[in-house]
Amino acid sequence: MSITAERKTDLLKQYAVKDGDTGSPEVQVALLSERINNLTEHFKSHVKDHHSRRGLLKMVSQRRRLLDYLKSRDAKRYEGLIDRLGLRR
Repeated sequence: MSITAERKTDLLKQYAVKDGDTGSPEVQVALLSERINNLTEHFKSHVKDHHSRRGLLKMVSQRRRLLDYLKSRDAKRYEGLIDRLGLRR
């Protein structure tokens, strides 16, 4: 369910705004999206795992807050990010 170290460094390189960037909204949203996708796959075989489902809902709302923040600050970066991640909206 967690992200491997190699996958995390890949995501950091791909979505970082500058070198050494780990805290920008783009990176945070990309990491959350990866974790959300992993949990979604987990729920296909573990339907009754309600404890993890609560964590999934918290991650989804955190990602939504980060996307709203990014949209209010820079709409062009927001549009580019949701296109790159393939998110709806």
